Amino acid sequence: MKASTAAAKLEIYLPAAPEEFQGSTVTREELAALQQDPPPWLVELRKNGPHPRSVVAARLRVSTSGLARAGVTQPLTTAELEALQAAPPAWLLRERRVFKDVRAQEQRLRERDAAEGR
Repeated sequence: MKASTAAAKLEIYLPAAPEEFQGSTVTREELAALQQDPPPWLVELRKNGPHPRSVVAARLRVSTSGLARAGVTQPLTTAELEALQAAPPAWLLRERRVFKDVRAQEQRLRERDAAEGR
């Protein structure tokens, strides 16, 4: 698979990975090995970032669309995420409410569909 696909599966920001990883193709066996026994660079990237949008959104408990609406388009480091969580700006509080409401609505629809036998 392409390095970009492997990076997505490893939940890392590809431009922050070592150049030899960025320019390589990764087999499924190599991906499994990276997941089972990550090298130091992968441990460091996962711990401190920069993190891709999907990880940033998950850690902030918002959607990736919410990040875009707030103008957060760049990857963030763990320190930046911790700072946002410690003193959440208005946009973060608003997007968390939106995300929570959407999840609740999706749950209601799943329950309704289950009750109707869909």
